[in-house]
Amino acid sequence: MRAMLYAILSSVFFATTYVLNRNMELAGGHWIWSASLRFIFMLPFLILIVMWRGKLGLLIQEMKRRPWEWMLWSTVGFGVFYATLCFAAAYGPAWLIAGSFQITIVAGSLLVPFFYEEVATAKGIIRRRKKIPFQGLGMSLVILVGIALMQVENAGQLSMTDILYGLLPVIISAFAYPLGNRKMMEVCEGRLDTIERVLGMTIASLPFWMLLSLYGFVTAGGPSTSQVEQSFFVAIFSGIIATILLFKATDMVRESPRMLASVEAAQAGEVLFSLLGEILFFHAPLPSSISLLGICLVVFGVILHSYQMAKLNSTHVAEPVAQLTIDWAADRDR
Repeated sequence: MRAMLYAILSSVFFATTYVLNRNMELAGGHWIWSASLRFIFMLPFLILIVMWRGKLGLLIQEMKRRPWEWMLWSTVGFGVFYATLCFAAAYGPAWLIAGSFQITIVAGSLLVPFFYEEVATAKGIIRRRKKIPFQGLGMSLVILVGIALMQVENAGQLSMTDILYGLLPVIISAFAYPLGNRKMMEVCEGRLDTIERVLGMTIASLPFWMLLSLYGFVTAGGPSTSQVEQSFFVAIFSGIIATILLFKATDMVRESPRMLASVEAAQAGEVLFSLLGEILFFHAPLPSSISLLGICLVVFGVILHSYQMAKLNSTHVAEPVAQLTIDWAADRDR
């Protein structure tokens, strides 16, 4: 029960990303500062956490082993992922961005062939590409239908150009996140845990954030005091608190595939919490009935997908379900 409480709380804190990013955009803040300031603010807190755990030296050693791969995949998994997500905030409400981003579950399944696995055969251990889990992917179609219904409301109010600007960056973000994070898991080969890997990726993505900040300063000027403050809260609430809560939740139930699936499914709550946050704090209008139906389908689809994958994973002893869920969920550093 405590694990589920942590999981639900983490989805509440993750939802602050979408709500505050949208609020900063409506207040005239530039998306570049919403993106870059969040990771710059996260850095000292993550360093303190990893230092307190006595793992900073280990992380530095790991980063020195393959520095260019750290920089490349951290830029994809954190830089491209979050910059495009913040860009999309200019073209849709928080609940729409949060709901559309759930396509990352589908993206994660489609990216599976980009990774390899070692399989024991009569000829010995061979290395082969992983196969798309079509059985689990079928459940994800519910999510896609829900996202399509959510976009219907936008279609009647915005031009096709604006719709594409709001949706395409989210799709790019949804693919960049699992690709970058999974490639970094391959690089680390299990030698680092989630918090250490998040710090390493934050450090390795700093060149991207610095260049983006320089471009933002030249083209749009510096951020306002309000945007700096809200970016700080996003860094603390979503980047630090939510990640730690979810990591704790998955760790508590690592031996139970069903409970792990429940913890994973609880992350669908961030769509609902994003909607409630916009309505309660910023007096946003309630979505249309079609959009509400789409939200329900997205949430239902995430829950279906979580339990389906837990069922499939429980039959594959060689691939521990606990680690799969922790890698999918505790790394969801939004």
